[in-house]
Amino acid sequence: MNSNNQQRNPVLLVHGIDDTGAVFYRMGKYLKQLGWSVYALDLVPNNGALGLDKLAKQVADYVAAEFPPEQPLDVVGFSMGGIVSRYYIQRLEGIKRVQRFITISSPHNGTVIAYGTQRPGCVQMRPNSAFLKDLNSDVAMLQELNFTSIWTPYDLMIVPAKSSQLPVGKEVVLPIALHPWMLSDARCLAIVAEILTEPIKRDRQFENIQNFQKLPLGDGNT
Repeated sequence: MNSNNQQRNPVLLVHGIDDTGAVFYRMGKYLKQLGWSVYALDLVPNNGALGLDKLAKQVADYVAAEFPPEQPLDVVGFSMGGIVSRYYIQRLEGIKRVQRFITISSPHNGTVIAYGTQRPGCVQMRPNSAFLKDLNSDVAMLQELNFTSIWTPYDLMIVPAKSSQLPVGKEVVLPIALHPWMLSDARCLAIVAEILTEPIKRDRQFENIQNFQKLPLGDGNT
């Protein structure tokens, strides 16, 4: 097996709505103890008042500032952070850098909870939003990565919970009672660590991936 496919990349943690990077305290500590370099940024504002495409630009800027251009990364996105991370990967050339991508309880197909507010980022997370339809139109891009969606059927923030399912990658379903507990439950932490040690699929052919990538959404597509 190619030793390059067994490397431990730096891990970037991307939080969800109304959270900060501190929400990953337990997961970050756990991964650091196992030998990973772990990074987390604070998305501003964190309440859905800014479009997810704009928050994804913050992720892109953070990566550009913190890591050398040739450094591959692994990304873990929680809840809204998984969608923000998808936009970074699928629309802002993050696919050139990210090798392993994990979403935890992310509304890939929207959540009805998002109907409770008119904030732009929340509107984008509604079922059948133009934003999610666009991302899902070429979700096959994620097959270029080691992609895994972890979710719980008891989620009261992602409604319906099966919205966390995507037709690509792997899926791990855990019987965890509450949405925020996904980041502290020992089972979830162990699975994240296991996924982050898996060999990457193959040497990345960035030119081919770039040709497959669509342009970012315009400001009016929410």
